[in-house]
Amino acid sequence: MSSTYWPFFVLAISVAFIIVGISKLRLHAFLALVLAALLAGLLTNKESWDIVQKDGKVKALPHLVGVVEMVSKGLGDTARDIAISIALAAVIGMCLMESGGADKVVRRFLAFFGEKRAGWALLWSTFILSAPIFFDTMFMLMAPLAMTLALRTGKDYVLYILAVCCAGTITHSMTVPHPGPVAVVEDLRISVGESLVWGMVIGGIVSTLGFLFSHWLNKRTVVPVRGSGAVSLENLHGISSKPESELPSFFWSITPVLLPILLISLTTIFELAHAGAAKGAGWGTSMIALFGGEQSFTAVRHWVDFIGHKNIALLIGAAIALVVLAKQRGFGLKKLEDLVGPPLETAGMIILITSAGGAFGLALRSAGVGDAVKALAQGYNINLLILGWLVAVVIRVAQGSATVAMLTASSIMAPMLAAGGLGCHPVYLFCAIGFGAMFCSWMNDSGFWVVSRLSGMNEKETLRTWTLQTGADSVIGIIVVLIFSKLLPMV
Repeated sequence: MSSTYWPFFVLAISVAFIIVGISKLRLHAFLALVLAALLAGLLTNKESWDIVQKDGKVKALPHLVGVVEMVSKGLGDTARDIAISIALAAVIGMCLMESGGADKVVRRFLAFFGEKRAGWALLWSTFILSAPIFFDTMFMLMAPLAMTLALRTGKDYVLYILAVCCAGTITHSMTVPHPGPVAVVEDLRISVGESLVWGMVIGGIVSTLGFLFSHWLNKRTVVPVRGSGAVSLENLHGISSKPESELPSFFWSITPVLLPILLISLTTIFELAHAGAAKGAGWGTSMIALFGGEQSFTAVRHWVDFIGHKNIALLIGAAIALVVLAKQRGFGLKKLEDLVGPPLETAGMIILITSAGGAFGLALRSAGVGDAVKALAQGYNINLLILGWLVAVVIRVAQGSATVAMLTASSIMAPMLAAGGLGCHPVYLFCAIGFGAMFCSWMNDSGFWVVSRLSGMNEKETLRTWTLQTGADSVIGIIVVLIFSKLLPMV
């Protein structure tokens, strides 16, 4: 095959291997992903690999050894980014379930919104709260609420899980300060404010329409609440049947979830204020002046960045959750130690599978899939909104990461945008790329395994719900973007 099409051959072979390995050979997902990453690397046309060593130096390794090192590096880099946060979020989830905190929050939700609107309440709560938070972290915090809500109502578990998924994935791809949208904003040279306003407006419309699709999936896919490894189903039923007087207060029930979100969001506010002041934005300058000047603002920001780092914020949330559990149930340190073990074991499996997915994504990037897509895209004269969406879709399906798909697609589309011919405001291209990057999350995406393992769904159920939901949201998104670009081009 020519060098242009060879990466697509590597992609097809490795994807087929994963599907056959998991569905037919019954390989564990971790093994299937690692073997697929090795296979993709071995099929890549490289004589040597430049691998960054532990000391930071780059070392050229021969092909076979380089493939092994490349896969190890991809796995390690992904684990570095997710391991601590996944482990701490699993502990918070266990505490919310065991203490009855999750059930308390759900009871308040139902009392305020009513059972018929419980799914919508969960959707919009997630949409607002997840704007500054990575999807994986948000899902781990919200999943216990969806699980308890299903036990409380006795139905619609798929609907409640998809409410979290639908809102969380859209904000992850559509709102600054998530890394994908930040990169696209820079590449397309649009303002952060424009991206936030239109990302939230169009994202809110797509969340509404996407959740209607969630209702359709919920009617056709019945998944029972099985627990997630952190808390057994027997314990879940026992907790949900308790009288409300035996549950913790609403404030202490919601604090382990809200406080990490607020702390992480605070770092974003300080970051945007500093960047805004550097560009002459009045509100950024006013905020710095409020703290007594640049020096005082920077000193405060150092502490805000520390406590607002996702790992520290989740550590604070986990500590509060453990204290609430101990006081509510009268548990001592030995009992807490016993309870923390199972969720950490579950988190360990999620970390391994997710990291293997990261290794597979790196192997596909190293195989040149992104460059091959870029080469093909430049040969077709089609609507730039549709082209930007298609490029992001192909890269997303190929290597799993929505962030990488947005980074690659925006770098491809930016020169085309500069050459003219869009016919509408560039913010619509920003939205098109974002929706393309969420298309059909499957087994090479860390989000797939986080949703699968923490919701208790198997691979087949996750493909029939989560994967179809992300595909529907993506398609609905590009349709809404195209309609807006015609009705309100803003040029």
